[in-house]
Amino acid sequence: MLRPVELEVRHLRALCAIADTGSVHKAARQLGMTQPSLTTQLRRIEQAVGGQLFTRERTGSRPTPLGRTVLTRARPIVAQMTELIREAKEAAGLGWSGPGARLRLGSTGSRAVPGWLRRLHRRLPDTDITFQTDVSANTLLRMVACNQLDAAFVHEVEGAPLRVPEGVELRVLVGREPQFVAVPESHPAARAGRAVAVPELAGETWMVDPSVDGDWDGLRQVFAAAGIDPRVVYGDYLSAGDLVAAGEVVTPCQPTSRPRPGMAVVPLAGDPLGVRLLVGFRGGAGLTPEGDAVFADLRAAYEEVAWSSPAYARWLTARRGLPVVA
Repeated sequence: MLRPVELEVRHLRALCAIADTGSVHKAARQLGMTQPSLTTQLRRIEQAVGGQLFTRERTGSRPTPLGRTVLTRARPIVAQMTELIREAKEAAGLGWSGPGARLRLGSTGSRAVPGWLRRLHRRLPDTDITFQTDVSANTLLRMVACNQLDAAFVHEVEGAPLRVPEGVELRVLVGREPQFVAVPESHPAARAGRAVAVPELAGETWMVDPSVDGDWDGLRQVFAAAGIDPRVVYGDYLSAGDLVAAGEVVTPCQPTSRPRPGMAVVPLAGDPLGVRLLVGFRGGAGLTPEGDAVFADLRAAYEEVAWSSPAYARWLTARRGLPVVA
């Protein structure tokens, strides 16, 4: 069952877009969303207000009497918020679209980043888009707070919350992404094409990168819950793949990780290790149409790499879909 949501400006903007275009499909395109995501969001909004807001007809979507009442109040709020953000950005010398505009992005490592940048370059051809990576999500969020970045795509490991600076707002891209494990291709789980239980890996040497915020803390909790105390070595995830392929170590990895010769990416049985995928914006920026577009392009890029990753695609298919937050 969908849980009620507190209405936000982005929800009101979505209602206005559906009313203006007369179609959920057209509104989703205007907002840079997928139609299923907007449909899910509309159902949550209707649950929050307690009634149906639009009727589906052959000619499109039309507001119900309740919908017209809500739209009467929503339109001035959306207009005022848009004007407020525009004036604030002008005062701060900010702007993400048009000639001379700039957009500064950061991210912890993710295969979704190239597709994200490709979509943004296509959407904002006149914008100077710069990008940088850092293994520390907390560092990237501090850079957003200090106006060194406009947005940062980061992950938060379960049991190891990020330190979110004042003035930074977070939007949740994926509420829980399971973390998989990279094992040698010769490992029984890799040959059988199945999920591997953590105790099966008790005799392996695990490699973890201690500079990645939360990774070691989260993994240590998984070991404790499984009642194992394996050997752990420290290193960086860039070199871990070669060591996995050589049969020297196993290492936790993102489910979208690309296998290489000699290495396989397999799920952990029971999904004991998970992360939240988040986008950090400076306060207010994530509520603008441009902020929505930046978020929507990242979501589309993530969906693309998720479904193109064989092990993750099988995991998603078994669970009937991608756990992306609308």
